[in-house]
Amino acid sequence: MTTLTREEIVRGLAENRESPNGAVRNAHAEALAGAAETSGDRALFREALDNLINSYLYSSESSRMLVPFARLLQEYDKDPGAFSHWEAHSLFWQFKWVATAISDSPGIPLESATGWLDEMERRYRIAGYSERPVREAEMWLADAIGEDERAERAFRRWLAAERDDMSDCRACELNGQGQYAVLHGDDAEALELWKPVLDGDLTCAEEPHRLLATSLLPLLRLGRADEARSHHLRGYRMARGNESLLPSVGKHIEFCALTGNESRGLEILADHAAHVTPLANLDDRLNFHSGILVLLRRLRQLGHGRTPAVPYEAIPRTVDELYEVLYAGCLDIARQFDARNGTTRVSDRFLTRTGREPLLAELPLGVRSAALPQTAPAPAPAPSGPGPARTAADFTELVERARRARDLSHPGTDALWAEVAVRVDAQPEADPLVRADLAAQQALAAGRSGAEEAPELLSAVRDDYRALGLAERAALAELRLAGVAAQSGAAPTEVRALLRVARRSAEALDAADPLRARRIALVELSGIRMESYLRSVETPETDGHHDHHGELAAELTDFIAAHEGTLADLVAEAEEMLGRVALTRGDPERAVPLLAASAARAALAGRPWQAVDPLVLRAGVLMALERPEEAEAAARSALEHSAEVTDAETQGVVRLTLADILLQRGDAAAESARHALAAAHWFDQAGLTADGGAHARLLLARAYAGEGRNAEAAEVLQSALADLLEHGDQQAVSVREFLGDLLRRLNEPRPAAEQYLLAADVAKGWEDPRPQAGLAHSAADTLNDAGLAVEAVAAYERALELHRMTGAVPVAEVRILRSLAWLGLREEVNAATVSEARRQMEEAAEVLEAALAADPGAPGLRSELAQTWHQLAQVLDRHVNTNGQPDEAADEEDDEEDDEEDDDEGEAGAQALAGAGAEPAARLSPAEVDGLRLEEIGLWDRAARIYAELGPDHLRDRFQCLNNAAWTEQERGDADAGATRVSALINEARALPEDDVPDWLLPSAERLLAQLTA
Repeated sequence: MTTLTREEIVRGLAENRESPNGAVRNAHAEALAGAAETSGDRALFREALDNLINSYLYSSESSRMLVPFARLLQEYDKDPGAFSHWEAHSLFWQFKWVATAISDSPGIPLESATGWLDEMERRYRIAGYSERPVREAEMWLADAIGEDERAERAFRRWLAAERDDMSDCRACELNGQGQYAVLHGDDAEALELWKPVLDGDLTCAEEPHRLLATSLLPLLRLGRADEARSHHLRGYRMARGNESLLPSVGKHIEFCALTGNESRGLEILADHAAHVTPLANLDDRLNFHSGILVLLRRLRQLGHGRTPAVPYEAIPRTVDELYEVLYAGCLDIARQFDARNGTTRVSDRFLTRTGREPLLAELPLGVRSAALPQTAPAPAPAPSGPGPARTAADFTELVERARRARDLSHPGTDALWAEVAVRVDAQPEADPLVRADLAAQQALAAGRSGAEEAPELLSAVRDDYRALGLAERAALAELRLAGVAAQSGAAPTEVRALLRVARRSAEALDAADPLRARRIALVELSGIRMESYLRSVETPETDGHHDHHGELAAELTDFIAAHEGTLADLVAEAEEMLGRVALTRGDPERAVPLLAASAARAALAGRPWQAVDPLVLRAGVLMALERPEEAEAAARSALEHSAEVTDAETQGVVRLTLADILLQRGDAAAESARHALAAAHWFDQAGLTADGGAHARLLLARAYAGEGRNAEAAEVLQSALADLLEHGDQQAVSVREFLGDLLRRLNEPRPAAEQYLLAADVAKGWEDPRPQAGLAHSAADTLNDAGLAVEAVAAYERALELHRMTGAVPVAEVRILRSLAWLGLREEVNAATVSEARRQMEEAAEVLEAALAADPGAPGLRSELAQTWHQLAQVLDRHVNTNGQPDEAADEEDDEEDDEEDDDEGEAGAQALAGAGAEPAARLSPAEVDGLRLEEIGLWDRAARIYAELGPDHLRDRFQCLNNAAWTEQERGDADAGATRVSALINEARALPEDDVPDWLLPSAERLLAQLTA
């Protein structure tokens, strides 16, 4: 085995601290601790032990920290004076982790666990620390072993004890206090305690990650499902893939199982398949696997026991198989705890948790999840009832309801006839009319689906109705035969012949039949629709001699005039058709009143469901006409009228339309999100997840982003990304850019940059280079944020090239040039790199001056010019500070730069990188330093003059320039000149009306003057 040098161990420890949590990091930390012990360097060994303890803590092997902690404690007892203040503090802090690990390790006897707790109390008391952490540890141990009175005393003493340097952060303490409340049945109290953490006011390394998961079930139990959904989307994103948060992942899986989101739970389980192993930390294993067991039990109840789950110990497992192995393992762990604790509390809680039933039948989450595989349908329940007479009466009433629904074209018609079909065979006598009606319904369904047997079925239905003496029903079957023929692409002559037969059948009805006029009108309207189609087949629209749409519009207009005031639902249908024709002919203003009239007439006719389609279409037309208030009213009316609509796609479209309108309104993102969420759910139900569902999720993500809920937006958008990318290059670019923006707001610069670059790659073949330029610029800024300087430079240079091709965005060119200037100083600040940075800053100024020549009064361009002079002065100042002052650290910055606030994130990141790790360069002579300082002062003066001309909005920028110039004057040995500048600004401010002077200005200026003249 190769012996590591001290330098190699030190470097290895630094790398290990930055490594991802998990077994690999732990193994490396173990090796480093061994090497450090072998080296004989006790200080290095202590550092390596501390690192190993921290590695174990943030992994699934946290129980293994006991051994290195005991070794570190021995080192402390041998020579406490060898420990620095920080090292001693860290050791006592880790005592709390160890107390928890001991309590959570059933292999450690209860006497030992209690002994460690006593030892912790003794050492804390000697060191002068509060008993607060001791009492918290005691409370949890007492709770685990069933000593509830002792737990309550410890809880009270915990809260009463003073907070000090050993106290957990407030976020972690509130977590524990809330969990204690939940154990005592007070969900509301827990959520109130957790509020500062859940709202983001209190955070730490693992909060709110853990609490977002822990709060899920209390929220559901209190009926706060919307908050639970939000916490799941935010919290799972934080916990995903983190070994130390596997118990939290288990809670998210459990939440899915209890809210009708079993498929989502399976996906989360698959994400963590590598962790579904016998974890070293038994308490973590029990908690993680218990959450999985809730899901697996639910899947078994739903008939998915044979569905593949995830492997366990490298063996593929079905749901049933994984349930059995995890259940046995968890029960064994729980019984180990019981044996040690002398109580069944752990196993009781395990059995209660894994036996939970769903809290909600269905809670749409917004994220895309693959549907569970179909299982065999459950057998139909046997008819029940007190007796045959009651059953017959119920059946008769059901048939009547089905016929009324059929005659109204009610959306629930199919469901009612399906129920009739289930119950008809149980009736004592087979009613021929009921059989005929059922056959008609089945034939109609076959016709809608385009089944080949539809004509045969409809012919049989016609014959049955004729035999029963129901001529009007037979006439309707004749009409449907014509419709099926047209739908199947039959020859126009055949379709017209069938229409003539249908019309003769309608006209042959008894004049006293109240349905005769309706049947004739229905044939007429159907004929108009079919004839328009037949004409288009016979004479394509490319033939300019035929105005198909004009003919159709005239026929519909005549139909409306002939039947207005009688057959309201048919007239409403004709008006909707006429409105659609108007849109096809490019006349939206004509379409709007027609669609409104159609919807109103349908509603008055007692058929509100028929109003939905024209209202949705009208809403879209009104938005295109830039009449958003009317569009919103139409969409809301459509939603109201859709209450009885059973078609899932229609429900999705209605909600998506309203969500889109509300989002464009700009002040209704929350309501838009609710409708988009519902739309996604309905599209999923309709089997349109990749189409309407993807669009709904994109809208949902935008609505969430509009509310500042960026984590939820990113989670929803990423789940639908694959679907959205299939909808054309324009959408692919837009979606990737949006996702990049979200990830950047979430401080995930590397994946954000990846999305920008992928979007730019799609846009590179477009005729207009501006979209690609903007994307390359965003990618460069984000790569800069991630500290990837080389990649950032390449992206900036490409963006600059593209911007120059258009010449349309001078400010973008300028900001890129300034960013490149700062990035050029990242490795070394010397005469050559400063010269190149100066050239780029001056080039940026030239771009702005050229733009200002065309538009002299543009305040944005003038502000950018001032900022360019300001930053060039900073570049020179960095040169002076790095290479001109041998008595000062090369990287020391003046106060004015520490206070600098730049509006451009890319430039700010580049400035942060500039000079990092720079090697010493040739020193500047005193004359060179003085010359550079004079130039800095001149540049700051130029910038300040522009800011002064731009007015009060730029007072802070102006003051910063003055501040920098004044301190630079002092560095030249002329403090009076700097003081004169500041005094002039103070006098100017005092001469202004009081309301025109910001509160900060005079105090800041007076403080600066005092510092300069001290």
